Amino acid sequence: MTDISVRTLGEDDWQDYRSVRLAALRESPEAFVATAEEEESFDEALWRERMRRSARLVAERSGRAVGVVSVGKADSDEGNAGELFGLWVHPEARGSGVATRLVKNGASLAAARGQSHLVYWVGTENGRAVAFASGMGFRPTDYRRPMGVVSEEDGEEEIAMVLALGSEPGAAPRL
Repeated sequence: MTDISVRTLGEDDWQDYRSVRLAALRESPEAFVATAEEEESFDEALWRERMRRSARLVAERSGRAVGVVSVGKADSDEGNAGELFGLWVHPEARGSGVATRLVKNGASLAAARGQSHLVYWVGTENGRAVAFASGMGFRPTDYRRPMGVVSEEDGEEEIAMVLALGSEPGAAPRL
C-alpha cells in the first residue's frame, strides 16, 4: 500500500478528474447512473462546476490514476453529514489497498470539514462492497432506496451505511 498516493484535486485539475471518471464509466458501466457517452459531451464549465460541488480524490501509483472517490454533503436532515460516492478502482489495482486509502482519505477530509458522519450508499446485493464498507467501520442503517444505476430494473436496493467521524461513535444521522 505504500506505493499508493492519494491527492485531492482542485478545480484546475478538472481534466485529471474527467479522465479517471470516464475510465470508470467505461470499465464499470453497471455501477453508475451516468454513461461515458453522456459525460464525454460535458464541457469544461460543467467539469469545473463538479469540482467545486464536491471534493474529488484520486489514487495514483507510479503517476498513473488507479482509483477515484468523491466526498460531498449528504442529502439528509442532519446538516453536517458528508457523503462518499463514485468509488472506483482500476481492475488491475483491486485488492491492493487502493479503495482503503481512498476511503480513509475521504473520511479524513470529511472530518476536517467538520462533518460528523460519512454516508455511503451500497447495493444490498453487493456482498463484497457491504463487507468492504463494514471492514472500514461503516455500519448499516434502516435507510434504503432503489438502485439508481441504469442497468438495474429488478427492484434492487441500496443501503445507507454510516461511518461516525466525530466524538459520537455509533450515532447515526437522520437521513
